[in-house]
Amino acid sequence: MLVPLKWLRDYVDIDIDTKEFADMMTMTGSKVEKVEFFGNETNGVEVCKILEIEQHPDADRLKVTKVEVADGQILQIVTNATNIKVGDHVPVARIGAVLPENFKIKKGKLRGVLSEGMFCGAEELTIPSQYVEEHKKDGIYILDHQDSFELGMDVREVLGINDALIEFEITSNRPDCRSILGIAREAAVTLGKDLKYPEINVSESDEEIDFDVEIKTDLCKRYCARVVKDVKVGPSPYWMQRRLIEAGIRPINNIVDITNYVMLEQGQPLHAFDLDKVKTNKMVVKCAEDGEKFVTLDGVERELTSDMIVVTNGETTLDLAGIMGGANSEISETTTSILLEGANFAKENVRAASKKLGLRSEASSRFEKGIDVNLPEVAINRAAQLIEELGCGTVVKGMVDNYPTKVEAQKIVANPERINKLLGVNVPMEQFVNILERLEFKCNLVSSDKLELEVPSFRLDIIEDADILEEIARIYGYDNIPSATLEGNATAGVKTEKQKFMDNIKSNAIAVGLNEILTYSFVSPKGVDRINLSQGDEKREFVKIINPLGEETSVMRTTLIPNMIDVISTNLSHKVEEAYAFECGNTFRPQEGLPVETKKLSIGMYGKDVDFFSIKGSVETILNNVGFKGYEVEPETENLTFHPGRCAKLVYNNICVGTFGELHPDVLENYNLNQRVYIAEINVDLVFENLDNSKVYNPLPKYPATTRDIALLVKDEVFVKQIEDIIKANGEDILESYQLFDVYKGAQIEEGHKSIAYSITYRSKDKTLTDEEVAKVHDKIVSELSEKLNANLRSN
Repeated sequence: MLVPLKWLRDYVDIDIDTKEFADMMTMTGSKVEKVEFFGNETNGVEVCKILEIEQHPDADRLKVTKVEVADGQILQIVTNATNIKVGDHVPVARIGAVLPENFKIKKGKLRGVLSEGMFCGAEELTIPSQYVEEHKKDGIYILDHQDSFELGMDVREVLGINDALIEFEITSNRPDCRSILGIAREAAVTLGKDLKYPEINVSESDEEIDFDVEIKTDLCKRYCARVVKDVKVGPSPYWMQRRLIEAGIRPINNIVDITNYVMLEQGQPLHAFDLDKVKTNKMVVKCAEDGEKFVTLDGVERELTSDMIVVTNGETTLDLAGIMGGANSEISETTTSILLEGANFAKENVRAASKKLGLRSEASSRFEKGIDVNLPEVAINRAAQLIEELGCGTVVKGMVDNYPTKVEAQKIVANPERINKLLGVNVPMEQFVNILERLEFKCNLVSSDKLELEVPSFRLDIIEDADILEEIARIYGYDNIPSATLEGNATAGVKTEKQKFMDNIKSNAIAVGLNEILTYSFVSPKGVDRINLSQGDEKREFVKIINPLGEETSVMRTTLIPNMIDVISTNLSHKVEEAYAFECGNTFRPQEGLPVETKKLSIGMYGKDVDFFSIKGSVETILNNVGFKGYEVEPETENLTFHPGRCAKLVYNNICVGTFGELHPDVLENYNLNQRVYIAEINVDLVFENLDNSKVYNPLPKYPATTRDIALLVKDEVFVKQIEDIIKANGEDILESYQLFDVYKGAQIEEGHKSIAYSITYRSKDKTLTDEEVAKVHDKIVSELSEKLNANLRSN
């Protein structure tokens, strides 16, 4: 925010160096971004009046002028200016004056004619172009208001360029500082000075106001209105224009400039309607109609929606509340009566409407941060006062103030003892209370640990005891709070068992040839549709983001699979022939309070040599190496994300720990993938909870082993797990191990069948086995396989 120091001095006595003042303001929380000085490089430039203008005898482009300065002294100035005339008051640099870049004015002749000085333009006066009215940018800087200066006066004083412009960085939590008075309040507390509020006294006519305001939405907390008649629209005074320009606002006319001046001074946006264009004696604040068209002051037609607030005359929309007025009620040179509006609109609504329309204004930038509900009355009376004082119109008696639900002053209880302890200093109670009272809090000290406070209505950022601590700290002075060495026992940082386990998972994933990836936890809800999750699946229950950047990042992920497929898809689109990736990340499930986070491992791979057993081997190797034992691999046919014949699940104690397999063709089509892709997702939390890192020592066997091979003919739908379960169940205490070594389908095998061959090893811990003992157990296994799986021994 740009703050002219000259304007700030109206409300607080600043009697220190400007740079020192800027440093002090920064230390108390009002950060100064830049200090810009005017007029420092210009000395000896005075106001003069042009008495005569004659053509130079020897130069067509030069003119010889006679000017009057202080004490009736007459000077002769030769100039090439074309925008001057007799009677104009202009700045003149007399002999001895110093201009920017240390340029000194000397007595001399131009084409033989004596010149005793030089007229100055904005550039010589070091006035930046953004602070110069358009008609003064070229040529000599002509002074418009003869009654505001005397001949011989220092032009820096006349133009108000003998001070500084300070740019403050206002944080979003301090909307009260987005005004000159807001900064003045901070300055007064910082300097220990009294704040001088402008005295507001409105001179009114005898005519009573005849106007009504109706509020039909709770998004408008208050609406104040005043009527001004006999309006004379014209330029505003130079001093007002100058202040507006330096604060970054372009002067328009006296009425609009007054509303902008009050907005900058008080922090409350105002709007002026041409009362004749309003056509009724009523204003209605309500929500717009969906699809309603409205032309704003910038001449753009905008389409409104029902979540935007508008101000109407009961029939026609006249104002987009809190953002911009309408072209149909704009102040013009023919305006003779106006309606002044000062209102308080819901900040969330103004911000949303402004963003949706792509329209920001000085008003919306203030409303969207929040404004004191008591300001409309003060600001509208201040504007009425200025209108009357500047002779712009006659203020009609009375003000309409529709204030449906009065906002009560906020009250909080602070604990001074606790605040001092947290600050590490002992701020005396008298000083503690004095700081808060200078910040306009109303204080009632009950005891040393209880201070009852009434928060000023403009301090929307004060909510709790912690905010009072911050106020005390910044005004008492951070530099007055001593530094202290931290005390306590230092503890070496170590990783938790869960963190070590995760490192182990990642190390083993890398060891089997996988590359780690990281993806966002914020995802699109459409991801679960693309992987064909059933409608009743719990993974469709999302934690939703309140303020998402867009639909693509609007929910928290419930599964890592869509993210992994996105990465696979990106690699395929970039012609990467094969990829092996893994990710360890959290998934989120909603519940009352904080969502439940579950750590999962996702694996994805594709390539010429990749098949179902590639991903199965990777999963089993990782789990076995980290100490997860006792799980079973079972076929999975119900998961719609995976191919029904090429998918398996990991089961531990009847709980599904994870799933892996080849993606379903429909899922591949959803992602426009043209080759087989293999994915796994493992619940790492369940794995961690059921780790078994115990190691059992078995002595070397004393007795020899006997090995028998069997080749079985079984139907295609028989799984090897079924065969292995029967072998384990009937091996009694002499079964040492079994190994699948061949699966065959060919011309010698009946259609719909396959040959599966196992090598089975038998050994006893107590003796050497006889052929009869081995045959008995082996035959039982073969018999059970035949009976339960209809498996026949293959003869050749």
